[in-house]
Amino acid sequence: MLVLYAGTVFLLQGLTGCSKENNSADRIGSEAPQKKAGATRSLAPQGDTRLVLAFGDSLYAGYGLAPEESFPAQLEQALAARGFAADVRNAGVSGDTTAAAQRRLAFTLEGLERKPDLVMVNLGGNDMLRGIDPAETRRNLVAICEELKSRGIPILLTGMIAASNMGEDYASRFNAIYRDLATQYEATLYPFFLEGVITDRAMMLPDRVHPNAKGIDTIAQNVAPLVVSALQDSAAS
Repeated sequence: MLVLYAGTVFLLQGLTGCSKENNSADRIGSEAPQKKAGATRSLAPQGDTRLVLAFGDSLYAGYGLAPEESFPAQLEQALAARGFAADVRNAGVSGDTTAAAQRRLAFTLEGLERKPDLVMVNLGGNDMLRGIDPAETRRNLVAICEELKSRGIPILLTGMIAASNMGEDYASRFNAIYRDLATQYEATLYPFFLEGVITDRAMMLPDRVHPNAKGIDTIAQNVAPLVVSALQDSAAS
């Protein structure tokens, strides 16, 4: 069973305190370096290497961390430790809502040198903290999945859970989005990106919102087997 957010008030205050509106994307922090298409290279593997795009918000971007401590970089290392060569590109933008991310998706994909073998999607947390109607979040995530499906790109969703003080109705509508999309688009699903980390202060930054390097390592180790399986399935199809 998924754990619920601990310290909900701290979570929402922390996110709100870091977030500001701008014309292209809402920001939670500003630590994520961006290339032309919003996808940064963690390492540069050669040869028969799978290309994975990590498309999301500050949780992928590596807010408060060194580039080598970000989720894409640590996931790449976790895959390498399993003997699986992958180039995991960081296309996380701190503060992105699902609407902002949907607007930049095509540009991000077209900025890559080839079609990725897998796109990982982690979005929705900023929608939730702003109280955006889950129906709108769902529409935007559907549009993202439709874009990836139209390009023949497999999807791995790392989901989010609504904070408990958003209310039962909001939570039930928000939390259902990820499993519904996983079913609809035959996507691999890791139900809650912060599972086993958000409740452990030793794995969180002082803001109690973003994981520290240790927390990201734990998440990368948990997600890596799903990434390997998704890539193997896509290669076999």
